[in-house]
Amino acid sequence: MNMMTVNPTKTIPPIKFGGNTSRALTLEEVQEFGRKIEAIRTETMAKIGKEDSDYIYKVRNFVRYTEIASRGMLMFGGWIPPVWLLGTVMLGVSKIVENMELGHNVMHGQFDWLNDPTLNGATYDWDTVCTGEDWKYTHNYKHHTYTNVYGMDHDISGYGVMRMSREQKWEPRFLFNVPTGFVLSTGFEWLLALQRLEMEKVLFDGTKTWKEVYVESKNLRKKMVRQFGKDYVLFPLIAGPMFLPVLAGNFVANLIRNYWASTVIYCGHFTEDSEIITDNIDNETKAEWYLRQIRGSANFTGGKIMHFLSGNLSHQIEHHLFPDVPANRYQEMAPKVRAVCAEFGQQYNTAPFGSQIVSVYKRLAIHSLPDNVVDRLAAIKHSFVDAVKSIFGKAA
Repeated sequence: MNMMTVNPTKTIPPIKFGGNTSRALTLEEVQEFGRKIEAIRTETMAKIGKEDSDYIYKVRNFVRYTEIASRGMLMFGGWIPPVWLLGTVMLGVSKIVENMELGHNVMHGQFDWLNDPTLNGATYDWDTVCTGEDWKYTHNYKHHTYTNVYGMDHDISGYGVMRMSREQKWEPRFLFNVPTGFVLSTGFEWLLALQRLEMEKVLFDGTKTWKEVYVESKNLRKKMVRQFGKDYVLFPLIAGPMFLPVLAGNFVANLIRNYWASTVIYCGHFTEDSEIITDNIDNETKAEWYLRQIRGSANFTGGKIMHFLSGNLSHQIEHHLFPDVPANRYQEMAPKVRAVCAEFGQQYNTAPFGSQIVSVYKRLAIHSLPDNVVDRLAAIKHSFVDAVKSIFGKAA
């Protein structure tokens, strides 16, 4: 994409966020906006070096040592409740950090410059059911290229099973939008593993056959067997008399990872203010691409531990703008990006973690109903509010 070229026939409309509207930009302003965002990236990349390499190696050591310690506690003291609880939680944290701060970021190529084959984005495979190959296709390519573009980004269509916007045709199954969100969180690693197969085409649309799924899932089936065998067969068996505590600990640790990872992902993409893009992006410039990333992403606030455990995806806006920049740099980039957004009158979607979770499930609830029902309820609410204001206005 050529950031210096803007299609003169295009206009950049105002961006609507939860009732607020970002200022409409002229084409010249879009170009300047893009230059300033690109300057932030250039400035940061010039700093990349030892601090970043030290950081990622510390992260990898954290993952290794917490996994060894937690599995050791489960294998040798699993029948003691406090030991089992501590070991299980620690294993869950280890899996979270491996998936989010290590695996996810490494597979974006953020540390390819180290020339360390163990941290190479092209070959790294992580501790989850989804294969690295499938993830790099559905996430690195499809999601990051077509962020929130309706019909192109599978994530924003609720992974094919949730309704996230009016652009999606309402069906009775979407009445279960909210509980579906919880169910998907429970088995989140399996959802991500199956995403490339687009199972909704088999289950709901009839546009795909089970035979096609079987053929396409060859590598995935191998990874599923390997992951299932490691957590639920190998480690429990070698634990001997601790078979059941280890089995239960591994199961709960995976649940901890699934609930946390899904919540972080939901809050970065599915809040009420995360916009669905329906424009044609065939001639999109780099500057317009930057704008789209901001329109479709959301941050949440927190301290250092929150940022670490989220893989720095608490800065989802910065991640979408700069997916190949080491994620440990997002925290210092965020105020600069926010300042550029303020300069150009663009909404910078950020809120406390709890508020973003509420926003996600509010969106799911709204789109679980037919649009005409939502409109009627909104009209009733509006009339009620006007009536209350009128009554109290007269009383005053």
